[in-house]
Amino acid sequence: MGTGRLTGRRDQEATVPEASTAAGGTANGTADGNAGGSAGGAPRSLAEALRTRDDAALAALLRARPDLLNPVPGDVTQLATRAGTRASVVRALERLDRFALQTAEALAVSPDPCPYAVLQSLLTGHHGEGTEGDPARAALPRALGTLRDQALVWGDDDRLRLVRTARELLAPSAQRPSPTGLGPTVAEATAGMSPTRIQEIVAAAGLPATHDPVSAVTALTGLFTDPERMSALLDEAPAEAHQVLGRLVWGPPYGEVTPNPTAPVRWLRDRGLLLPASARTVVLPREVALHLRGGLAHRDTAPVAPRVPAHREHRPQLVDANAAGQALAALSTVEELVKSWEYAGPAVLRAGGLSVRDLKRAAAALDTTEPSAAFWIELAYAAGLLAGDGEADERYAPTPAFDDWCELPPAQRWAVLARAWLPATRTAGLVGEQDSKGRTLSVLGPELDRSAAPEVRRRVLDLLADLPEGASADARDLQARLAWERPVRGTGDLRARLAQWTLTEAEVLGVTGRGALSGPGRALLEHRDPAPLLEPLLPEPVDHVLLQADLTAVAPGPLRRPLGDTLAVLADVESKGGATVYRFTPGSVRRALDAGHTAVDLHAFLAEHSITPVPQPLSYLIDDVARRHGHLRVGAASSYVRCDDDSVLGEILADKRSAGLALRRLAPTVLAAQAEPAALLDGLRAMGYAPAAESRTGDVLVSRADAHRTPARSAPVPVPDGPPVPDPTLLGAAVRAIRAGDLAATAVRKDPAAPAGEAAPAPGALPRTSAAETLATVQAAALTGSAVWIGYVNAEGAASQRVIAPVRVEGGFVTGYDHTADEVRTYALHRVTGVAELAEDQV
Repeated sequence: MGTGRLTGRRDQEATVPEASTAAGGTANGTADGNAGGSAGGAPRSLAEALRTRDDAALAALLRARPDLLNPVPGDVTQLATRAGTRASVVRALERLDRFALQTAEALAVSPDPCPYAVLQSLLTGHHGEGTEGDPARAALPRALGTLRDQALVWGDDDRLRLVRTARELLAPSAQRPSPTGLGPTVAEATAGMSPTRIQEIVAAAGLPATHDPVSAVTALTGLFTDPERMSALLDEAPAEAHQVLGRLVWGPPYGEVTPNPTAPVRWLRDRGLLLPASARTVVLPREVALHLRGGLAHRDTAPVAPRVPAHREHRPQLVDANAAGQALAALSTVEELVKSWEYAGPAVLRAGGLSVRDLKRAAAALDTTEPSAAFWIELAYAAGLLAGDGEADERYAPTPAFDDWCELPPAQRWAVLARAWLPATRTAGLVGEQDSKGRTLSVLGPELDRSAAPEVRRRVLDLLADLPEGASADARDLQARLAWERPVRGTGDLRARLAQWTLTEAEVLGVTGRGALSGPGRALLEHRDPAPLLEPLLPEPVDHVLLQADLTAVAPGPLRRPLGDTLAVLADVESKGGATVYRFTPGSVRRALDAGHTAVDLHAFLAEHSITPVPQPLSYLIDDVARRHGHLRVGAASSYVRCDDDSVLGEILADKRSAGLALRRLAPTVLAAQAEPAALLDGLRAMGYAPAAESRTGDVLVSRADAHRTPARSAPVPVPDGPPVPDPTLLGAAVRAIRAGDLAATAVRKDPAAPAGEAAPAPGALPRTSAAETLATVQAAALTGSAVWIGYVNAEGAASQRVIAPVRVEGGFVTGYDHTADEVRTYALHRVTGVAELAEDQV
C-alpha cells in the first residue's frame, strides 16, 4: 500500500492514495485544515477549497457554523483548521437532517477520496443505471451541497472527501459501531493477523497463494468486491451459513463464537467471510456486508422529509375564539398564583427552587395538577413577575414588575407572557425527574435549562403555521418530521418530549386553539405584536356582580381592575369558567377588614357593584365579623394579647386549644405569649376569634396587598444553544478580515539574502535586517507606494508576520495599511525584526 508524501509549504497536506472500490477505502491522515497547490486546479485540502469560495459562500458557512467566528480566524487556513476540530464538527453533524447525515455516514465508509458514482451507489444500490425515479438519487445533490456548504465535505465530484474528524466520528471502530451497521474493511480486520493465517484464508477462498500479506489482503478484497466471484463463493456456502450472515448483515456486525464453533461458522471463518475481532468475537467485513446488502450503506434511507398533513380542520374564527378563552384563563391563573405569594410566599430551598410540598400547595390553590402548576410558576418566573426576595430567610414573592403588568390591558398582559414563553430555555416538564447525579429536579431550580427548548418550540409552531389556517396536526406526524430534521442520537428523546410539551403549553396558553395556530400565535411567531389581534377576541371587562342568598357572587365575565382586586380580598374563588363564582366566608370578610376596609365600606361596595339586592345573610355576616374584629389586639412583646373585656381573655386561657401558645395573664386586660405575633394571630383565628394586629404605638396594622415585593429583578436570561447567529455586519467584517489575513499569509516574498558566512534563513522565518536596512526599505516603500513584508514583535513578546503598505515614516514609527488586519496601523521601528520585499507578481 502506498503512503502519503508531505510537500514543502506550511499549508500543504499529505497526498492520499485513492482506493479502487467502495468498500476498500480507509481514512488516511489528511490535514483538512491545510492547503496546497494541485495539478489541474483541483483542491487538495479543505483550506484550498474554502479559498476558492466567494465572499457570499464564506459568509454562509460562518452563518451556519457561528462557533467558527469566536475568535475571528486570522486567515482561511485557520478557518479550515477550526472547522475540523472535534467540538465544531460534532455541533455541525447535530444540525444535519437525516438524509444529509446518511450521506455523511456513507462517505465515512467509502474510499477516501470517493467518486460521486460510488457515493450514489451506497445510497441507492445502483451505479447510476435505472435510478431516474429514485428519491435518494434526486435528493443526493442537495444533501451533498449541504455538507459542502458547511465545510464537512470538500473536493470535486470525482474526489469527494469527508473531513477527517467527521470520518473518525462516523466510521466504525472496535469501540464504536458505525451508524450504518457496517464493520471494518478486510484490511482493517486483518491488521495484526499472522501471515500464515492470511495465506490459509486466501487458499480456502480459492485464490492463488501470494508472496506477502499485503498482496494477499488485496486479493481477498478484490474477491469480496467482485459481484460475480462473490456470488459464486456464496453459492457454495451451507444454508446455515446464510442464516449466520443474515443476522449480521445489517448490524451490529459482531458476533460471539465458542472455542469450538459450528460447521457453518467454521466455513465462513475459514474463507474470511467472518474475521476474528478477538478471542471469542468475529466480525463481518465491510465488503462482504455491502455485497449482501446490494451495495447499500443503510437499510432504509430517508431522502425526503416526512409530510405534516392537516389532521383536523376548524374554522379560523373558532380557533381564535378558543385560543382567546385559554388566554383569558392563563391571565387569571398567573395573577392568582403570584398574588397567593404576596405575603407568606414559599421558601427558597438551600440548593435553589421550590419544595415538593410547596408545589403541591400551589397546585391545590390553582385547582390543577402539579405538572400544570409547575408550568405556570416557571412562566411567571420567565416573565419576571416573581423571584426570590434575597433576604436571609429567602422566599419567593412578586416583583415590582408584577404591579406594572397588572395595570396593562389584558391583551398586552398576555403578550408579555407569550413573549417570555417562546424563547425560554427553562423546561417545566422536567420537574420531578432526576439529574445525572440522582438529584430530583425542582420547580425554579437551577438545573431546568435546556438550550434546545426554544428551537424545538419555534419549529413546532412553524410546522403548524405551514398548514392552512384553522388546521391542526397529529402529534406523531410532528414528531416524525422533527426526528428527520435532527436525527442525531442522544438528543432525540428530549426533543420528542420538548415537542409534546410545546403542544400542551401552547394550547393552555392560548397560542393555539384546538391544536391549530391562532391568529395571535401566528403574529407572535412572525415577530409582530399579537395584542391588537387578541384584544377584539377578549370579552369586555364588567363592573358588576350578581349577589346570591347562599353567600356567593357570580361575575358574568372578567372584572374591571378595582372591582376584581377588592372582590378577591373580600371573597374566595369557588369556581372558574365563563363566569367566576366567589364565596363569602368569615375568613374572607376578616381578610378584607385586615386590609383596612370597614363594615360601612364593604356594605357600600357591594351595593354599588351588585345588580341584585344585597342578601340579608351577607349583610349579617359582614356586621357580625366586623363587630368582633379588633376586639382582641395582638402586639410584639413576644407577644401579647389585650382586650377591654377581661372575660374574653379568661375564655381564651381556659380553652385547651390555647395551650400551645403559652399564654399567661399580665393584667386583667393583657395576656402575654411565647409565640410570635403572626403565630398568635393564626392560633386565635383557628380558635374562632377575630384578632387584629397592632403596631408598637397601639394602632391597628393594615395589611395591604402590595406590602411585600422583591427588589427590582430582571427576568431570567435564556441559556443560548451555542454562539448566536451573527448579523450581516459582523459577517461582512469577518469575511474581510479572513481575506486580508489570507492575502498576507499566502503572499510570495523575496527572502532576504543571508549575510556572508551565515546560513540562509529557514522558509517562513521572520525576516532579519539591520535597523538601517529596515528604515531604508520602509522609507522607499512609502515613497513608491509598494507593500513590504515585515516581522514584528509586540509588547507582550508575541512575534508575527505582516504585509503592510507604508504611508508615513517618522519619529521611530511607521504608519501604513496592514493587509493582514485590513486596517491602518502604526508600528514601532525598534520592534520590527526585519523587512523584505514581496515577489514581483505580488506587488
